[in-house]
Amino acid sequence: MSKNIINYVCEECGYSSRKWMGRCPQCQAWNSFQEELIRNDRGNNNITINNEPLPISRVESGEEIRYKTGIQELDRVLGGGIVSGSLILLGGAPGIGKSTLVLQVASLFSKKYNKVLYVSGEESAAQIKIRAGRINALNDNLFVLAETYFDQILAHINKEKYSLVIIDSIQTISDPDLNSSPGSVSQIKEITNSLMKVAKSKGVPIILVGHVTKEGELAGPRVLEHLVDAVLQFEGDRSYSYRILRAIKNRFGSTNEVGVFEMRNTGMEEVLNPSLLFLEERPRDVSGSVIVPVMEGSRPILVEVQALVSSATFSVPQRAATGVDYKRVMMLLAVLEKKLGIVFQNKDVHINITGGFRINEPALDMGVVTAIISSHGDLPIPDNMAVVGEIGLAGEVRAVSNISQRISELKKIGFEKIVLPQGNLKGLETEKEIRLLAISNIHDLFKIVSEVG
Repeated sequence: MSKNIINYVCEECGYSSRKWMGRCPQCQAWNSFQEELIRNDRGNNNITINNEPLPISRVESGEEIRYKTGIQELDRVLGGGIVSGSLILLGGAPGIGKSTLVLQVASLFSKKYNKVLYVSGEESAAQIKIRAGRINALNDNLFVLAETYFDQILAHINKEKYSLVIIDSIQTISDPDLNSSPGSVSQIKEITNSLMKVAKSKGVPIILVGHVTKEGELAGPRVLEHLVDAVLQFEGDRSYSYRILRAIKNRFGSTNEVGVFEMRNTGMEEVLNPSLLFLEERPRDVSGSVIVPVMEGSRPILVEVQALVSSATFSVPQRAATGVDYKRVMMLLAVLEKKLGIVFQNKDVHINITGGFRINEPALDMGVVTAIISSHGDLPIPDNMAVVGEIGLAGEVRAVSNISQRISELKKIGFEKIVLPQGNLKGLETEKEIRLLAISNIHDLFKIVSEVG
């Protein structure tokens, strides 16, 4: 006799409990437990075996079919295109451009391949048509369905043969058979499981649009991210027009690639050369500004690091970091105080990465330290000079990876000097167009900044 069991699951970390708790004992989140119905339909253990395990050497590897979306930056992040039968989750903050991007993908896909179904649980068909007209995405192969009941959506997917299905968004879809509200753990888990079976059995790729929490994490249970084949995160400050598309998980490609877009009235425009874009408004002959070549995936990008060191307004000095890890900045300030004797106890320090970029690479250390020294001593950095390198707690400058690619990107833009770690000179060919200034510690860096400033 089958019996359904009521369970409670933390929507933040997936911790399961037979009773409701106000605080999750695993991730310490408050009020994160939601009710989940567990169906227990197994009446006996007389299970018929349908297949047999095989030695891995005898398993036939199927051909991986990829479809180009027509958007190079998106294809780069996906590893070369959308794989047939894959389930993709696209997350991002409200208003960042998720729906605009997937609508563009739907239009391009329908023109190149066949029918595409765009399911919206948040907007009416008329609203979607207005946006499609604005971004030039109107065509007869793009079908729009405004629906929130999952059984209706599933019936439409099974009725026609679509080359791509888009669900916008997964948190608004509900299964009438489950006694819980849309967006709950049980709803998202069951619906995603069903969509995964449809994608694999019919070979149709499905894109799910997901909301994010105020902390920037994908909303819903962690099991959602485990079920899908790829998780893409749309990042960026709504105050800026630039957007970064990053792969957090990808079963069919690298998770190191990023795509850069610019939000315009006509939709999401690809930025094929982000370095030029981020350097357009760089100020000239001012202190506290320096260029750093960072690696985003396999592509080098030039970013501007800005620092402002000023007299403290309050008794407690202020520290702020935008686009870079705050704790990393605090560590670098401690190294500067200890090794160079620069006192920041009565100074406010602000660090900013322009363009809304967020960089977590250690190679940015040299840029942060250089900008701080430049601003503190009011020493402008030459426009044709860039810096790169990781800084340790002893004040040493450590080598970074992909130095040749970083130098090549600087040469393309017209830079003539680069300050880099001494360890990166090993095996590096002599450059004629760009002067390499190798250093081994921050004392050497301070000397260079003092001389050029």
